Amino acid sequence: MSALADRAVGLFVRVHDATYQGTRGWIGHRIPGAPNSLLLHTVGAKTGLPRTNSLSYARDGAAYLVVASNGGDRRAPGWYHNLKAQPRAEINVGPRRFAVTAATVLPDDPDYQRLWRIVNANNANRYDAYQARTTRPIPVIRLMP
Repeated sequence: MSALADRAVGLFVRVHDATYQGTRGWIGHRIPGAPNSLLLHTVGAKTGLPRTNSLSYARDGAAYLVVASNGGDRRAPGWYHNLKAQPRAEINVGPRRFAVTAATVLPDDPDYQRLWRIVNANNANRYDAYQARTTRPIPVIRLMP
């Protein structure tokens, strides 16, 4: 992706995130041409402060699947570290907010490849491109109500 495209995507993500959070999920769950997104509410692992992130998700039965890709950065996103420290969290799917428990699924898990195919297909195969940018294994996070 070009630098201009990266900036445009970054701006879109910031505007979407602010809108989704600002409307408490009423606007932002579904955007034409993009995967559905949820709001993940965690507690900061270092600060203890509430944190909220807008993330695309896929479904696997009752589970909501999110990916700690951080765009293929060498570091995992902060929300992933928050969930590792405290797996109990809440999500908004649209305006509905409810409790979930997070479980990390890594490549050595027998279910990883199946879940990776689900999330990758849901996100137009972007996760394959992100994985190619980094040497760290990108986790799939299963959020169970």
